[in-house]
Amino acid sequence: MRIGPKKIGGENPCFIIAELSANHNGSLNTAIETIKAAKEAGADAIKLQTYTPDTLTIDCDKDYFKIEGGTLWDGKTLYQLYGEAYTPWEWHQELFRVANELDLVCFSSPFDITAVDFLEKFDVPAYKIASFEIQDIPLIEYAASKGKPIIISTGIAEEKDIELAVNTCRSIGNDNIILLKCTSSYPAPLDLANLNTIPDLKDRFKVEVGFSDHTYGSLAPIVATTLGAKVIEKHFILDKSIGGPDADFSLDSVEFAEMVNKVRDTEQLLGKVSYDISEKVKKNRKFARSLFVTQDVKPGDIISEKNVRSIRPGYGLHPKYYNKILGKQFTCNVNRGEPLSLKMIEGL
Repeated sequence: MRIGPKKIGGENPCFIIAELSANHNGSLNTAIETIKAAKEAGADAIKLQTYTPDTLTIDCDKDYFKIEGGTLWDGKTLYQLYGEAYTPWEWHQELFRVANELDLVCFSSPFDITAVDFLEKFDVPAYKIASFEIQDIPLIEYAASKGKPIIISTGIAEEKDIELAVNTCRSIGNDNIILLKCTSSYPAPLDLANLNTIPDLKDRFKVEVGFSDHTYGSLAPIVATTLGAKVIEKHFILDKSIGGPDADFSLDSVEFAEMVNKVRDTEQLLGKVSYDISEKVKKNRKFARSLFVTQDVKPGDIISEKNVRSIRPGYGLHPKYYNKILGKQFTCNVNRGEPLSLKMIEGL
């Protein structure tokens, strides 16, 4: 599978997405500078969100539409929050242009069918289905029908929701699916991350997997990488001092770059399944154990634990011969400290 020029899965590096979200704080210039900073910080992609308050909800102050429950946004209505957070559609062309000039993959989360139609004008390389849209089967079906990779966050999903979303994509012939383990809490506590779900998602649904992170810091993405995540998504902000709805659990330029470096280091540490050893390690095999003569001996002397031992370094006969040679005779004079060889032993 590819997203733009990037290969996803297998032994390919993690595809690291910087989520712009609301971190432009209403400024096109901030959005542009954020994209540039994400590139410098090592992101492979920048992801937008394509909605308006009216494509997500209605302007209503009934209790149904008020945010409560200990979030960063308690006291607001959904319409108010989305009015503060959305990325104006008229910005998209410029944001895509800037990203393309930087060779930074740019795509978006559509939140309704009109957003998919709008994003098709930019030939986006993938679609991201946000956690809270995993139950919007018509949206998933329509986005998947465009034949591009579909990335689906599972933050609010039960297993049956994930199965339905995956089957919806496959029912129209789109098997380019990436499921992201996610905890839809902002910020997300570590004890709810349950990152061991990542390999289970891969095995259970036969898809590529990743992690959409709302925890503080970069520990969780690093652990996710060790568990097989091939996509990492993290909210990115130019400078936390600008504030905004998502600033609290976003990484700034320095933090994001540090996360990228740690993920790349983790990938190097994980490497691949291999029983080969490097040339450098091969050279160090000389310090392994081998059989050495540990007393001066002459022809006819009997090999015993007193005159032959398995010691370092590794220039002598392999220790696997030790029991086989005990009781046999030396064929020549050998000084203490010489590596043992087969020609020194009678009958071998």
